Amino acid sequence: MSTAFDLLENVKSGQRVFIQGGAATPTILISALLEHAARLRNVEIIHIHTIDSARYAEEKYKESFRVANLFLGSNMRDKIQNENVGYLPCFLSEIPSLFRSGVRPLDVALIHVSKPDRHGFCSLGTSVDVTRSAVDNAKVIIAQVNARMPRVHGDGFIHIDRIHHTVEVDQELPESPRPSLSKSELAIGQYASEIIEDGATLQVGIGNIPDAVLNFLKDRRHLGLHTEMWSDGALELIKSGVVDNSRKKVYAGRSVSGFVIGSRELYSYVDDNPAVIQLDIEYVNNPSIISRNPKVTAINSAVEIDLTGQVCADSIGSRIISGVGGQMDFMRGAAMSEGGRSIIAVSSRTRKGISRIVPRLRPGAGVVTTRAHVHHVVTEYGRVDLFGKTLKERAQALIGVAHPEDREYLERQWIEMSR
Repeated sequence: MSTAFDLLENVKSGQRVFIQGGAATPTILISALLEHAARLRNVEIIHIHTIDSARYAEEKYKESFRVANLFLGSNMRDKIQNENVGYLPCFLSEIPSLFRSGVRPLDVALIHVSKPDRHGFCSLGTSVDVTRSAVDNAKVIIAQVNARMPRVHGDGFIHIDRIHHTVEVDQELPESPRPSLSKSELAIGQYASEIIEDGATLQVGIGNIPDAVLNFLKDRRHLGLHTEMWSDGALELIKSGVVDNSRKKVYAGRSVSGFVIGSRELYSYVDDNPAVIQLDIEYVNNPSIISRNPKVTAINSAVEIDLTGQVCADSIGSRIISGVGGQMDFMRGAAMSEGGRSIIAVSSRTRKGISRIVPRLRPGAGVVTTRAHVHHVVTEYGRVDLFGKTLKERAQALIGVAHPEDREYLERQWIEMSR
């Protein structure tokens, strides 16, 4: 029987290798790939967020591997300055076209799938997202087959005959613990929840602020879920009946996403559950598809927001810490939806006490969401709607939800900038 090491002999120098991400990160295959580092040169590894030590991005492997990150997770942030590590900005909805069009052609895809069903179909499980396009376009597919990977309905099925090389593993999926929420996060959640109406279709991710918002939606009715990803905060609302997807126009009655990550309870819930589907992210994050649903409410965050409403969400200055992701996809989709609303929810200050509402974005900071796209902004000090406001009115509104100790400084800076 072939081992993971044997399978990775199929990777050659100069090739481009896609690695599936999230809870479906194929860690056994990654470890085997590292064992081949000595014979490999100039292999490009491309992926979104992976859950792994990402040792291939270390400087000592720079002759063997270079990394094109489509999104930086915590495992890559301390490696982005390495000579062999780069960041490729791209809307999440457009990443599949990188592979399909040949802009970034794939030689090999390393994936993590469920065991085949009686018809021979495996499932991409918890992460269909950009992986659907990767397996459709890679020349060689290598999979670790795991009985613990849930079989998820939707676009993630791949017949075992389409996979060139497989190795069986028995491995629990990584879990993401529920966060403990601070008073300020709960305040943000409450203010943001006031914008969300019965029958809304939600885009909401994982983390403290998304969980804080979901915490205040337990009295809503007929919410829907159409989002790039979701976790246990949304699961709680699904199981309680708050999210029933009954008012949605796109896949009514079903929770739609590109990937999920969370607890074993969540993985058990999505397993062979026809009420949950994972689809190609090009479809999920297509603004014209998103906008068909009613009252789409997109909840996103930011690193900093300037006084005109420009949002930087992927970097601290020029230092990349995440990625463009799907923020713009859903901000635009929400704006086009009948009764839709987009929300940027942030704490007024960072943990180091630095204001997130700033006169100007830091030098090198990229504008992920333009001032014309930003509508609602929420902090623990309130919520404002920037839509329809002049630059001066926007600045006044944003200063009003900044930390009280920062407001005088922001006002002075705005006056100087306006001269």
